[in-house]
Amino acid sequence: MPENASCSSASTCGRSSCEGCPSKEKTSMLEEMNPHSNIKHVIGVVSGKGGVGKSFVTASLASMMAKAGYKVGILDADITGPSIPKMFGVKGQVYGEERGIVPMESKDGIKIMSINLMMDDEEAPVVWRGPVIAGAVKQFWSDTFWGEIDYLFVDMPPGTGDVPLTVFQSLPVNGIVIVTSPQELVQMIVKKAYNMANMMHIPVLGVVENFSYLQCPDCGKQIHIFGESKIEEVSNLLGVNLLGKLPLNPAYAEAADKGEFYSIDNKDLEVAKEILERI
Repeated sequence: MPENASCSSASTCGRSSCEGCPSKEKTSMLEEMNPHSNIKHVIGVVSGKGGVGKSFVTASLASMMAKAGYKVGILDADITGPSIPKMFGVKGQVYGEERGIVPMESKDGIKIMSINLMMDDEEAPVVWRGPVIAGAVKQFWSDTFWGEIDYLFVDMPPGTGDVPLTVFQSLPVNGIVIVTSPQELVQMIVKKAYNMANMMHIPVLGVVENFSYLQCPDCGKQIHIFGESKIEEVSNLLGVNLLGKLPLNPAYAEAADKGEFYSIDNKDLEVAKEILERI
């Protein structure tokens, strides 16, 4: 069988004649960045399953880097389940100008773009099929006037479906952070996200374990509600960094519910900060 069946001379095509053939060249699927934006680093935050606090980790990373003096943005790619605007107390609708769609800003200066900021009713469900959702994610990248951004965090929906695939193919992702929880199936879940990143040639910056423990307010003892942590074993097995183990903290949940996430000072992600600064 000819090596390049799509070539116009496929009937006589061989290895030597295929060299230099235009049809053999790879075509980039990356979307163009908004011409008025300069985004230095794109960091994806992913999880193999839902309910592990991926948006909480995204917000924590963004807030931490903003407090460190960096210019930060969050692209909320969880189109059917957006939560980032509410966590930061950002309401209203974005508007467009000549340079593009202008994202809204939190009180600590984080620029946020989310489907909830484009709808009349933020509680209305987004009932869209995959291609439409993928198109919205691309628009958030190419049509949004982000300006100068040091770190753009992309909060993705759980799993390995349309949106993570779109982000990996369409955005110049510098690396991903995998979020998980301390349960028996953690190894399988982390491996799914890890293997997808490898397939797409995206570096894995490390893993974060959320809901790692509950600290007793009286004696300070760590109570492992979801079982003993296995994240060190998993990170060692995969050869990736352990970026942090986050506790169940009612104060964090209360701040997120009030839209005051910027008030949280999460010191459990210092390793993540060091790695992000080295990219």
